[in-house]
Amino acid sequence: MQQLLHRGAATVQHRTDEVLDASWDDLKSFLACARSKSFRNAAEDLQVTSTTLMRRIDRLEEKIGCKLFLRDQSGLTLSDEGAAMMGDVVEMERHAFNIFRRAAKSATDVAGTVRVAVTEGPGNFWILPRLIDFQKTYRKITVDLRCAMEQADVARLESDIAIQLEPPTNPDLIVAKLGRLHIYPFVSETYQKLYGTPSSISEIGNHRIIKQNAPQVDDSAYARILGLPSLQGVVGIKTNSSIGVLYAVERGAGIGFLPTSSIALGAPLVAVDMDGFKHHADLWLTYHKEFRNSDRHKIVIDWLRKIFDPKAYPCFRDEFIHPNDLVPLMSSSRNSFGMAGYAAAGSM
Repeated sequence: MQQLLHRGAATVQHRTDEVLDASWDDLKSFLACARSKSFRNAAEDLQVTSTTLMRRIDRLEEKIGCKLFLRDQSGLTLSDEGAAMMGDVVEMERHAFNIFRRAAKSATDVAGTVRVAVTEGPGNFWILPRLIDFQKTYRKITVDLRCAMEQADVARLESDIAIQLEPPTNPDLIVAKLGRLHIYPFVSETYQKLYGTPSSISEIGNHRIIKQNAPQVDDSAYARILGLPSLQGVVGIKTNSSIGVLYAVERGAGIGFLPTSSIALGAPLVAVDMDGFKHHADLWLTYHKEFRNSDRHKIVIDWLRKIFDPKAYPCFRDEFIHPNDLVPLMSSSRNSFGMAGYAAAGSM
């Protein structure tokens, strides 16, 4: 009996050591699969092959001693054991990210990199030109600017700071409204001369619109805002790029719905007044609370607040200002970017 007890204790101890030896890569793979509900999508997110990913999940299931996913034609579903484990692994991930965040802010010197994720249009046309003056003042800070419509997850260290169209709900993040983008229809002067412009939404069917299909852009918004049952026969060009929309409008391809701040860029656009049509989207600044004591992050955050300040730049005010009325109000902004910058960006 004594011998059996010792043998059992050794077996239990051996089993516990195996579980504790589980790889963090395997646990990250588990999270990715649980979130995407697909081996293929999770493998793309982790930048590994599907074979490697499935091998990690098999290894983790073997160590834990239970199935974590139910696999069928529709994808992956968490098993009861996997669902029970999910909260603990998410908490492990959160603590791991906190370790790296504290390391990133620990230096007292302002030198270092600050990663900023922002939607494509404001990033390329508003922030990037102003980075030139920022760099003249803060030469030891590298701003790693990611301009994309995919929303970066600040809580999961995909970026240090993000400017996005939807406010996050994670309680570990600090969220502040930066300003408001007012969306308005525009055409080029050439398009106006050739085809005229609609004076009411009912006339939009006689024209072609340029539609942006991208993350953070509501795909149904166009038809809903225009009061149309569908956009069949109305859309001339679809693109995932807000820069592409601006460039297509400037080239006379049709009507594009752009922020009124485009006027501040010096873009040669004509505002289209259709029954008082207007729309807006708020810009939200978000960063992890761990960065409140990081000097270089505070500098970049303060600078971002400054260049989107609605008092200095009326195009970001909550109240709508017609694009034609913005022109005299935004002369300083036009000088900071101007036609040369617009042409250079539009030719990329």
